[in-house]
Amino acid sequence: MNQIDLKNKVAVVTGGAQGIGLSIAKLFLDSGASVSLWDQDEELVKETALKLSSIGTVEAVVTDVSNLSSVNNATLQTQKSFGGIDILICNAGISGPNEMLWNYPPAAWQKIMDINLTGVFNCLSEVTPLMIENNYGRIVNVASVAGKEGNPGASAYSASKAAVIALTKSLGKELAEFDIAVNCITPAAAKTQIFDQMKEEHIQYMLNKIPRGRFLKVEEAASMVAWLCSSENSFTTGGVFYLSGGRSTY
Repeated sequence: MNQIDLKNKVAVVTGGAQGIGLSIAKLFLDSGASVSLWDQDEELVKETALKLSSIGTVEAVVTDVSNLSSVNNATLQTQKSFGGIDILICNAGISGPNEMLWNYPPAAWQKIMDINLTGVFNCLSEVTPLMIENNYGRIVNVASVAGKEGNPGASAYSASKAAVIALTKSLGKELAEFDIAVNCITPAAAKTQIFDQMKEEHIQYMLNKIPRGRFLKVEEAASMVAWLCSSENSFTTGGVFYLSGGRSTY
């Protein structure tokens, strides 16, 4: 992958121990940034940070993004380790079960909203003031094509990601007077561990909707995110960037 100049920048990647988050963390390190991995899987995030330490400066912070106190502690720890936060990638998320809305378990619905939506809010509310103080920041929220179109059998996931898109547009406007860019990506499905939560017929449904006829590669997502987090992206904010393989047409 091509490198982007992120030298001397400090990046937080939530859900950074695997999947798209891990690929983003790798590219950030290759591009000169220091990276703080926030993930609730203590064993996996520490193992991942150890592996990535051969590339650059990285730390593991055990974080439950759905818990504001946990996010506050993670923010303080990252500040202590690196002196600040320049880049925030809100990537942590779950898909939940594939059920029709009228059969959807209320507890599963709430858990998806807590992690996918409230988790993004918690991270933004803690980190954004630091960026305002420094008049610099780059934020990318990982939404989904499901948030644009709505996937059957995934109403909770689709609704949570649609809300993340709207939140991104609102915050982009709120921070437009500063050198802070807030954007989101809406990727089509990528073959990551999130597939383990899905039924096979749902996975096939998603593949059939992609004109390119294949799933997104995590490296492709990382490349787009890296540019959005560079100083070169000095104008675009509140934007939605498709990674849909031709599925999204608006």
